[in-house]
Amino acid sequence: MTKRYAVRWFLAGGALARTGDELAGPALLLAGFAVAGSPATGALLLAALTVPAVLGGPLVGVLLDRARRPGRLLATALLLYALGLGSAVAVAGRAPTAVTLACAVAAGLFAPALAGGWSAQLPRVAAPGGLPAATARDAATFHLASLAGPALAASLAAGTLPWAPAALAVALLLLAAPLAWRLPGSPPGRACVGAPAARSGVAALRAGLRLTARNPALRGATVTSVLSCAAQGMLTACAVPLGERALGGAARGVALLAVVAGAALLANAVLARYPLRATPDALLRWTAFLQGAALLLAAACHPVLVLAAALLAGAGEGPQLTALFAVRHREAPARLRAQLFTTGASLKTTGYAAGAALAGQLADA
Repeated sequence: MTKRYAVRWFLAGGALARTGDELAGPALLLAGFAVAGSPATGALLLAALTVPAVLGGPLVGVLLDRARRPGRLLATALLLYALGLGSAVAVAGRAPTAVTLACAVAAGLFAPALAGGWSAQLPRVAAPGGLPAATARDAATFHLASLAGPALAASLAAGTLPWAPAALAVALLLLAAPLAWRLPGSPPGRACVGAPAARSGVAALRAGLRLTARNPALRGATVTSVLSCAAQGMLTACAVPLGERALGGAARGVALLAVVAGAALLANAVLARYPLRATPDALLRWTAFLQGAALLLAAACHPVLVLAAALLAGAGEGPQLTALFAVRHREAPARLRAQLFTTGASLKTTGYAAGAALAGQLADA
């Protein structure tokens, strides 16, 4: 394959896998609500899917760094993710809740392969001069997936059965697996093996944690992003009951997540065209206030205010991610940059899951 052809397949696989991942959360929310009639069940399933990424992220990263053929490991992770997700939906309402949650947890362990694990393979397929452009296209697959996933989930749930979004998510993950399998491997002698590599990885992780704790800018950015992700998880968990109460149906509530993603994509496009004079640190704080205001609007349960809340949440969420990356690139030394990004992502996932679980219990009450 030529480099250009390989990059196209790489981006196609990333888009398929990430769209499946974005479908998975709403699919579990809808399945839990349909089976139990309670938002708490769907929120618990969503939390069970997202929490294990905290452990799975570092593990998947270490294994990919040490593998001679990381594409085959990625393909295996995609298959196992699809198996866990499909099992969780299949047994929902037919088996004890603990079994359903265990299936969701098993799927969530492999979710990091769809994000950082896949993106880390881009230098293997992109020509050195084309890496910046390929990186931008790779990042765009995240935005497209976050927009398409909830929209597909809402339309399928409205027109067919509650398990249809999960079936599509599994299908997309399975379609991405062969594309991952074909990714090029490391030249002989490049794979990291042995205990010294493991020790150096642990040391680097500790160094990254120390730097995050001691650097004021990194510490503030991390705390702000984790709290904001908790708010995003709360809004996601409340999407189904908000749709039921204010918009006339659970599927319409899930469609709100697509509105949030679309607003985030638009806000980032405007920010790229008309940059603000504010520093990334200040932008992080102001976008957090926007997302807090969005939750207050959504609590009114008025259709117009709920829609405005989704738009406002996206207007804060998109630029905040850009500002967060800018702070990390500015403050992180090259030798610890990957560690800081993966550790920060794990903490954000934890905040998102905690917010989703808490919101589900409060909404049920």
